[in-house]
Amino acid sequence: MFRSFTISCWFLSILLTAPLVQANYADRAEVKAFAQRFAAEHKQDVDSVLAILSQGKYQQGIIDAISKPAERVLNWGDYRRIFIEQKRLDNGVAFGREHQQTLMQVAQQFQVEPAIILAILGVETRYGKVAGSYRVLDALLTLGFDYPPRASFFRGQLEQLLLLGQEQSIDVSSLVGSYAGAMGFGQFIPSSYRAYAVDFDGDKKADIWQNPDDAMASVANYFKQHKWRYGEPVAIQLQSQAIPAELISKGLKPNHSVASLRQAGLKIPKQIDAAAKVSLIKLSAAEGDEYWLGFENFYAITRYNHSRLYAMAVFQLSELIRFSRAM
Repeated sequence: MFRSFTISCWFLSILLTAPLVQANYADRAEVKAFAQRFAAEHKQDVDSVLAILSQGKYQQGIIDAISKPAERVLNWGDYRRIFIEQKRLDNGVAFGREHQQTLMQVAQQFQVEPAIILAILGVETRYGKVAGSYRVLDALLTLGFDYPPRASFFRGQLEQLLLLGQEQSIDVSSLVGSYAGAMGFGQFIPSSYRAYAVDFDGDKKADIWQNPDDAMASVANYFKQHKWRYGEPVAIQLQSQAIPAELISKGLKPNHSVASLRQAGLKIPKQIDAAAKVSLIKLSAAEGDEYWLGFENFYAITRYNHSRLYAMAVFQLSELIRFSRAM
């Protein structure tokens, strides 16, 4: 009898707590308020907005994933092993050959090196092969209304998703992507899609999900709009030397001139312009620390993902792709 009572209490607790995470989002007061504000600002029918939101579901896996991103637990050595590997390189070279004509047109039009475009697609989704399996609507509702640390940001992305759906005549409940709501070959969040996605093939739709031409052009446009400098360096590794800890850049934006670092005693190759602005980067790995100078183009990569590890992975993969394509 005691066992039966215990099981009954356990089952009752499940029934009582389940609505907190499984209830229809459109029935929640804060979601209704969001829908009403959105509808008023964008002259849409609130019931239609709520009908879309009612299709979203809470996903605990999304909360779990965003709570432990790789950058928080991996050092550069770990990160490098994941992204700088032969299969990703081989696939990048093959993808570049398959789409050679469009890739070169995109690179010329947007003034972004082909290898950088390919490296972004490789790091983000293995050239479209691993673009995420979460419904974007689920991700943005879950994070916007059940993840307080970044609720405001993800509610903003939910608004952008609804606008995207209207502008592109897309059923947003059908879109899939990452746990953070990033989509397609290049993993654009909805606001990035609306700002940078490009219809390169002229079919009146910027298809970053299935169309590699539009995907490559959209990535290139993102870099162009973030002040990529065609033909200029991205990063160089410094030779082994004593580097004062106080010189290491704390932020991502270049904060030193090469001249000032030379005056501080750093050995920097003579061909590097003294007036160039750089960040001084320290990357840790099991085999020891590495020191790099990151130029304005390195900073541009961090606009895509605000992580030095990410930017370095993109840069190093791009160099391998560039060298392999040139052979």
